[in-house]
Amino acid sequence: MGTLKGFDQTINLILDESHERVYSNTQGVEQVVLGLYIIRGDNIAVIGEVDDDTDSSLDLSNIKAEPLNPVVH
Repeated sequence: MGTLKGFDQTINLILDESHERVYSNTQGVEQVVLGLYIIRGDNIAVIGEVDDDTDSSLDLSNIKAEPLNPVVH
């Protein structure tokens, strides 16, 4: 997650103030700070907008979920 600062015709993205949310089935959500992040368009599946008010009201320390399985080619 982050603030979209730029993109190009191949959907390469520049995100600022970005962070990754790591889910676990035993503890709350861990947020890993990434800062300025550039993502190649080849690695993007979905882009969406997040409602800041709804997102800030979530108690991430109580959310537990199974992590996604690794991608198998």
